[in-house]
Amino acid sequence: MKNVYLLLTIIGTVVPYLFFFDFFADYGVNLPAFISGLFANGAAGGFTADLLITSLVFWIYLYERGESKLWMYVLLNLTIGMSCAVPLYLYLTADKRSSLSH
Repeated sequence: MKNVYLLLTIIGTVVPYLFFFDFFADYGVNLPAFISGLFANGAAGGFTADLLITSLVFWIYLYERGESKLWMYVLLNLTIGMSCAVPLYLYLTADKRSSLSH
């Protein structure tokens, strides 16, 4: 599974940035337009709210576990997304979780 997590980390980095680069090509680095787009309609707003809540849960989970690299996952989450931060966390902690289950 560790290799699957690594592949998903790469996919989870590339795919969101394909959309982000397209947006920035059209609007430049325009944070108000970016935020407005996140809530452009009910569907976009629902997905955005879901990801914001899930991000907060992930951060709390890492904090409660005493994750020493909390800052890295939060930074990745904010700059790329959950699609990168979560599979990277699973990749980097796979050996530890595997040894606990045996």
